[in-house]
Parts: sequence; C-alpha cells; structure tokens
Amino acid sequence: MNQQVQKNTLYVGGLAEEANETILHSAFIPFGDIKDVKTPLDQATQKHRSFGFVTFLEREDAAAAMDNMDGAELYGRVLTVNYALPEKIKGGEQGWAAQPIWADADTWFERQQQEEEMQRIQAENRASMQAAEELHRKKLADEREGEKDEADTKDDPMAMAEAEAVKQNDS
Repeated sequence: MNQQVQKNTLYVGGLAEEANETILHSAFIPFGDIKDVKTPLDQATQKHRSFGFVTFLEREDAAAAMDNMDGAELYGRVLTVNYALPEKIKGGEQGWAAQPIWADADTWFERQQQEEEMQRIQAENRASMQAAEELHRKKLADEREGEKDEADTKDDPMAMAEAEAVKQNDS
C-alpha cells in the first residue's frame, strides 16, 4: 500500500495520559510555527488514544522536529515521531482514499466523456483508414488491369495489327 506521506504533518506516538494538545504544542513549538495539533479521543473513555498529530506550517520545521523529537521523552514516555499518512476514509475510485467517495464524481464524469470522445475519434479514424485502404486497393487493381491490357497488346499479333490499322486510319 503506497500512501502519500504528508511532509508537514507528524504522527507523535507513545503519549502519556497526562499529555494533551497544549502540552504537545509546547513540546513542538521550538521547531517552528505550528498550524494544528490534534489528539484523537477514544469514544468510550473520552481520553486521547496515546498518539497525536502536529502540523507545521513549513516542511523544514516538521523535519527538524521529527529528527529531534523521535525517541525523546515526554512525561517519562519515549515518543515515536514520523511523518503522518493521510487519514483513511472509505470511498473514492481507489477504495481507501483521503477524500469521500463523492469527491471523485466530477472527475469520473469528465473521464467518461473523454473516453467516449476518444472512442468516437478512434471509430472515425478506423473508418477513414478502411476507406483509404479500399481506395488504395482499387487503385492498385486498376493499375494492374492497365498493365494487363498493355501486356496483352504486345503479345497478341491480332491486337497489334488492329492497333496498327487504327493508327493508319487516324493519319
């Protein structure tokens, strides 16, 4: 599964129970401006699930934070810090996608129209090619007929005599 990595959003795993979004923000702010901090909650306990996401404004800041904070301790727990993968939402033409199923609707219709247009153009091209081939075959057949007429005249003494008589009558 080859998912696109989000280079300015970091996954931060191994968070202690005491850690919250404010503490996470404070721990990562020394590396650059932070756009967003999220710690997804467990629906049953309403506590974070021991991981969070920190989104920096700049990729370079995210890279520096990852280099410095991966393996660091926060509230006695060792952090795992990596680039985050996009959120998985069921849907889209590729199955699991980072957007809802209806997000592809416009592009799907566009591609369908383009495909139909291509098929129409290919059919026209095939018809044109067949017509051109037929014309070429007919031309070759006519040329061969002309060659046969000339060859018949050269070998046939009656035809030669007739041609000679026609020439004399014309002069």
